[in-house]
Amino acid sequence: QVQLVESGGGLVQAGGSLRLSCAASGRTFSRYTMAWFRRPLGKEREFVARISGSGGPTYYADSVKDRFTISRDNAKNTMYLQMNSLKPEDTAVYSCAFKYRGPGITDYDYWGQGTQVTVSS
Repeated sequence: QVQLVESGGGLVQAGGSLRLSCAASGRTFSRYTMAWFRRPLGKEREFVARISGSGGPTYYADSVKDRFTISRDNAKNTMYLQMNSLKPEDTAVYSCAFKYRGPGITDYDYWGQGTQVTVSS
């Protein structure tokens, strides 16, 4: 069983930055793709970014490309999301996901509880 715990959310002004962390338990952390998703209030969950187990290929939603950076430290069993130039429309609950099984974009075996990010205008 894998447990995921997000941290780093909070309230920030537009144009500001936040760094989210996702700490995972388990000994197979480095084998699997991980991702960040977000759910704005009253809306569907949406993909933000994905990173391979090795930390190699990364993919971003168009809405966050060039502003957000996903990374991971396999020695610490932790994934990160550096968010810069934040906009009010980035306000959402951000969740991390572990072990992609496909085929759908949200088909991950494990999910964290989420951390709230609020961007004020």
